Amino acid sequence: MNVPLNDALSVFAAAQDAGQATALRLDDERFTFGQLADMARARLRNLDLDVGDGAPFPVIGTNTLETLVTLYALLQARVPALLLHPRQTDAERGAVLDATRRAGRIGNADAAAVIYTSGTTGAPRGAVLTRAALLASAQASAANLGWQSDDCWPLAMPLARVGGLSIVTRCLAARRSVALVSAFDARLLPQWVEQQRATLVSLVPTMLAQCLDAHPDWKPPPFLRAILLGGAAASARLLQRAADRRLPIVITYGCTETCSQVAATPYALRYEAARHGAGRPLAGAQVRVAGGRIEVRGPMLMAGYLGKPALDPQAWFDTGDLGEIDAGGCLHVHARRADLIVSGGENVYPAEVERALEGCAGVVSAGVFGVPDETWGQIVAAALVVDAVPPTDQALVDHIGVHLAAYKRPRRVCFVEALPQTAAGKLDRTGLASMTGALRTLPTSR
Repeated sequence: MNVPLNDALSVFAAAQDAGQATALRLDDERFTFGQLADMARARLRNLDLDVGDGAPFPVIGTNTLETLVTLYALLQARVPALLLHPRQTDAERGAVLDATRRAGRIGNADAAAVIYTSGTTGAPRGAVLTRAALLASAQASAANLGWQSDDCWPLAMPLARVGGLSIVTRCLAARRSVALVSAFDARLLPQWVEQQRATLVSLVPTMLAQCLDAHPDWKPPPFLRAILLGGAAASARLLQRAADRRLPIVITYGCTETCSQVAATPYALRYEAARHGAGRPLAGAQVRVAGGRIEVRGPMLMAGYLGKPALDPQAWFDTGDLGEIDAGGCLHVHARRADLIVSGGENVYPAEVERALEGCAGVVSAGVFGVPDETWGQIVAAALVVDAVPPTDQALVDHIGVHLAAYKRPRRVCFVEALPQTAAGKLDRTGLASMTGALRTLPTSR
């Protein structure tokens, strides 16, 4: 296979550039770019790929060596990966695969990955991320953080999410090292940082809070130069706890459609991040607020949604999030999209949860909303209108266990006579918050 020597996302090219450099750390093992290239070459011989047909190749995004090698192989073959979340139920995964089949070929030769998000209807939409967009995102990050020769970036974020994927693509493009973490454990984070000499760490606020709770006396080692904190809003209390321990915090803002962050705390200000909101737009990214809503454009923007018309590269993309830009050029995010719940850094779309609940025997209609929580940011709650024979709590738990990933399942519920409505007769999501006092805990696990 002919590979351009300057192909930043080619593991073969990386082997030519830095074949003996450490590319991957897994517990006590070390793998060079040369070794990963050999593994990817072997994987390519065994994968049933129809190169050039435009169909994405399904990959369950577990944080394993096998998954990473498959991803490197697909990037090498220029076959887009359809990244599936490992915590999805069979029903959720089936819905994504069905939507992908219905959408047909991608029609963009530069496509590198498809990651599904959901809109206001709860219907899944596949964001088509191109190689050029992922590289633009990597370059924007590097313009802020820079690279050092000994940099190591743990992959503790789910690979099936853009936050995890972008760690892989950034490090591959820069010929730097990834430390693979199979599953995040707050009790082990300081140990991982020390053992792998991690210099850059990406966390969502829940992860950081759990780590600080588990290790009241932990202080960062001098080689840990930045903790990127994104995926959800960080509370003022959490940021103060981090500042008290002199943690180098870089707050980030972005979304799947923008290949991760488009704004971040300037690296030089990482010890005073709380003063600068979500930071400033990164190099190449344009961010504005129109009518109170955050809009973005730039080379890191997705090509479009799978099966939908391609986006105009010059058009502004409406994130749906609310915010403002202060006189110093810093972005302040006031609220994520009104219909979005962010729990533990995972996006939960109420309409999707409502549709699942309304499929349970005894449930007439459902209104799903987020309840503030110190650890998770928000937890999922549901107000249910039920018929004469309401479902038992166990029946609800069993039903949603089949249809919803654990992080989407309501943890608190209440039965109500009617759901609040707007003057137009639609569900009043703002009014759902008034039902918080009636909620009871549902015996379900995350």
